[in-house]
Amino acid sequence: MRILIAPDKFKGSLTAAEAAAAIAEGALRVYPDAEAVQFPVADGGEGTLEAAVAAGYEERLNAVVGPVLAPVGAAWAIRKDSAGGATAVIETAQASGLAHMEPTPANALRAHSYGCGQLIAAALEAGATEIVLGVGGSAMTDGGSGALRALGLKPLDAAGNVVPLGGGSLAEVAAVDVSGLDPRLAAVKFRIAVDVQNPLYGPDGAAHVFGPQKGADAEAAEVLDAGLRNWASVLRQATGRDVNVPGAGAAGGFPASFLAFSDAALEGGFDLVAGLTGLREKLAGADLVITGEGSLDSQSLTGKAPVALADAARALGIPVIMVAGRILVTPEDLARHGVVAAAQLLDVAPSPAEAVAKAAKYLAWATSQVLEGA
Repeated sequence: MRILIAPDKFKGSLTAAEAAAAIAEGALRVYPDAEAVQFPVADGGEGTLEAAVAAGYEERLNAVVGPVLAPVGAAWAIRKDSAGGATAVIETAQASGLAHMEPTPANALRAHSYGCGQLIAAALEAGATEIVLGVGGSAMTDGGSGALRALGLKPLDAAGNVVPLGGGSLAEVAAVDVSGLDPRLAAVKFRIAVDVQNPLYGPDGAAHVFGPQKGADAEAAEVLDAGLRNWASVLRQATGRDVNVPGAGAAGGFPASFLAFSDAALEGGFDLVAGLTGLREKLAGADLVITGEGSLDSQSLTGKAPVALADAARALGIPVIMVAGRILVTPEDLARHGVVAAAQLLDVAPSPAEAVAKAAKYLAWATSQVLEGA
């Protein structure tokens, strides 16, 4: 029996790799002769880098400027191919993530993506011909302007001065100086993992929908939205491209700058990561799939990695078991995605706090129990 064990992270308690190890331990208690293949998954947000490294990408570390100027260490990964090219995987959260910043209105206005641009520069220097960007967990609402600044772009105000970093300054931009922009941007393919359809600006745009998560109050959100609207106008004048498209509002509008100045495409996160890591090939040889994440809820049903994986397994006739920290959807909801059984840590742990503190222990236990009952 070949079991594909492919969970996403259990946020706040286990990485996807740690979750896979715990699930494998529980599965092998019940099926000691099974082949348990551990394969962490992600949907283009946080955890994408980990999934890439688990699939054989070489991890690298760079010191970069964080979202509010304090230096941070940021990981990324690269793998060369037989044709002489190389694919790099970068998470915006590594360099420009909310974990590096206190979410306050002031920080929401000043946060920027400069550090992520530094990682892109490092990838270009390493010979990347394709760059995959996972954009979840970001701190900024700067339309990707900071990243372009790290790559040589200069946003200028009406007097010809370079404007400060951060989304709060975008409304001051009158033009961009592209004379110093890294020419390698034109030769690399960007694949941006996006699972939201929000436009860059407006009521459903980056500032109003996602800004509050990053500390923006109503006033700051209005400033940020006005800035993104102006940034889109400046980009249109500079490149002739309309960047206010569905999905451009992800990660504080980060995709917009790359849609303007590079060969960039927005792609569904799970499918992108699955193709990147070879997940579909692993899936094709499985007799059973076990997947899961920290919180299995209504958002999970909109294409998050575990449910997207379940859909792919169902299409191949492979049964799926789901194990999660908590399950907030019905068995009927899961059955529609090919899930034949499910368990949550809250059913085996004495308390929610214990479930988080000793997640690996209870994840192994819950896996064993659900397999014995399936």
